[in-house]
Amino acid sequence: QLDPENTGFIGVETFASLVHSHELPLDPAKLDMLVALAQGNDEGQVCYQELVDLMSSKRSSSFKRAIANGQRALPRDVLLDETGLGFYKRFVRYVAYEILPCEMDRRWYFYQHRTCPPPIFMAVVTLTQIIVFLCYGARLNKWVLQTYHPEYMKSPLVYHPRHRARAWRFLTYMFMHVGLEQLGFNALLQLMIGVPLEMVHGILRISFLYLAGVLAGSLTVSITDMRAPLVGGSGGVYALCSAHLANVVMNWAGMRCPYKLLRMVLALVCMSSEVGRAVWLRFSPPLPASGPQPSFMAHLAGAVVGISMGLTILRSYEESLRAQCGWWVLLLSYGTFLLFAIFWNIFAYDLLGAQIPPPP
Repeated sequence: QLDPENTGFIGVETFASLVHSHELPLDPAKLDMLVALAQGNDEGQVCYQELVDLMSSKRSSSFKRAIANGQRALPRDVLLDETGLGFYKRFVRYVAYEILPCEMDRRWYFYQHRTCPPPIFMAVVTLTQIIVFLCYGARLNKWVLQTYHPEYMKSPLVYHPRHRARAWRFLTYMFMHVGLEQLGFNALLQLMIGVPLEMVHGILRISFLYLAGVLAGSLTVSITDMRAPLVGGSGGVYALCSAHLANVVMNWAGMRCPYKLLRMVLALVCMSSEVGRAVWLRFSPPLPASGPQPSFMAHLAGAVVGISMGLTILRSYEESLRAQCGWWVLLLSYGTFLLFAIFWNIFAYDLLGAQIPPPP
């Protein structure tokens, strides 16, 4: 009725009167964005397709550009100024400011966030790692440097170069850890960084990024450190952490998390210290060992995955990755690496005559 010529546009005043007369239950953030979109085009009109996209929570890159180029600025008040929020909504607001660099994205996430589904992936992975560690600690009566126990490496979860044919080990090694210090470090980062990332970006994206880092870690070790076994979820942890830190650096001016410089320095120091500890255990073991100690290359491989693939995922909040050319280039590169690593594991060990230690 308001668009008899079927142009797909109506005036912003007409739309405002429509909202007022029918008392449409629009989210405040959505209404602000729609008006900003209308002010952003030459005619100052509301587009039907933009309205449909907004109501269905569809946000393309062109949609975000239209918002950003709108002549009418979005409301100056920020989420930090809102009062009377419950504990959970305050936590959601905290997550928004920790993860997202743009006030528009923060408002969108805050109003769109739903408690279902909860961020269960990182919680389940962390809980499983703790349970596995406790089981082996009680069974072996050893809680520090468990890899030095002769029975520890016999676990069917550990990656060992002699057991490359058991493909599940390339992933399940993430449930085993060198000792309490490595488990504590990984669990802390998974809960402090992984859970907020999963709350914002969803279980599919974050689980894919985490598992991609884990798989890249074991495959990199099989290529670069052919004699070494591997334990720990550091590949996935470093994928998450490096992606988040790179996203913070790329959007430094827009990030509103408190003490961000100090926290960035502390995170880099802790991550570097963990890598240094892994290198020391690999090449200068403090105790006599029956074979090579776990490799540290998974840390570096996870960081590479996070900076490349992970940064693309985190910068594409609420946008389809399938529509981005860069995403497909990264996915193709990762697939090429997987194929190369598979052929390497099948043929290179015999061709190079690698001296692999006997399995435990």
